[in-house]
Amino acid sequence: MNGDWLIRGRDGRLTVYLPSGDAVLCRAERGPAGSWDAPRTVGGTQKLHPGVAVGQGADGYAHLAAWRPTVPGESGLVHSTHFRPRLAPLDWVPIGHPDKKGDRTGEPAVAVDAQGRGYVFVRNKGGGVSLRNQKEKGGWGPWQDLEGHDVEGELAAVTGESGLVEVYASAGGGILHWRQEEAGRTPVRGEGADVPARPGTLRAIATSAEHTTLFFTDVSGDLCAWRPGEKPVTLIASAGPGPVSAVRCEIEGHDCTVLAQRSSSGRVAFAAYPTEQESAGAWWTESGPRLPADAAVSLALDEHDEVVAASLSPSTGKLFLTRRKDEPGLALEAWREI
Repeated sequence: MNGDWLIRGRDGRLTVYLPSGDAVLCRAERGPAGSWDAPRTVGGTQKLHPGVAVGQGADGYAHLAAWRPTVPGESGLVHSTHFRPRLAPLDWVPIGHPDKKGDRTGEPAVAVDAQGRGYVFVRNKGGGVSLRNQKEKGGWGPWQDLEGHDVEGELAAVTGESGLVEVYASAGGGILHWRQEEAGRTPVRGEGADVPARPGTLRAIATSAEHTTLFFTDVSGDLCAWRPGEKPVTLIASAGPGPVSAVRCEIEGHDCTVLAQRSSSGRVAFAAYPTEQESAGAWWTESGPRLPADAAVSLALDEHDEVVAASLSPSTGKLFLTRRKDEPGLALEAWREI
């Protein structure tokens, strides 16, 4: 899954999106902090390739994108919208291929602008990034080549507090960055970072009215943070090999960024620090049971704007959840299987 696969819907209920063979499943809370519905299939009976991207708009709607097989040796991208956790997501809508035809070129990434329009980014066969986005009055615009080169691994798409869409990519020993200059406009390539990032470790969130922050693991194994216009900084040694999940929340009256990652020991590691103040430092604290090597973790805020975390192992199908306790600091409840 690329993006935050644990989200809070506009009614306050949590939803998780789960890979399952040639489909994607979703599960939703029956009520805030309550029991959970049984899994349901996203988008109807359309068979999918592994690898689904999730993005969420300010309206609370989730947008999903994935590759589907078309004819032998070729694939196309599809998109679905999920309006409320306990409603069925819309059927998958074909949105084509960045190179008109061919097989999969890379994992998609999804962001949603302030007007609720979905933006689907994907690597193209030339090694750059292509985009297709929804139009203001419905339907989809044409595929656009944003250019770029030597892109590797998953893209990180994000929407800033301004509602403008951005995307980051690891490429050729550095990081590329595109950003919208105005609502509805095509993102343009801006200043990159001349620092190598391990492919598959990029994750970005909005951290202020002016900035989004990209988290990534460098080749030495350190977790770094970068905001365009500034220099990348080392935050902490990475807890494990995969990407982090990140969310902003208030802890004891302070605007903080909370990070979570499956650690090398197999447990979930958490760290928190004042948002955009990486110089304050951060420290990992491990929590929960030991998880399989394929386990992923995702963070969200619940109906009370408190941190909630989920871990999922596709090989076992086991999904665990924990929430922040009503105590000082980042104390968490015991993990429970849902």
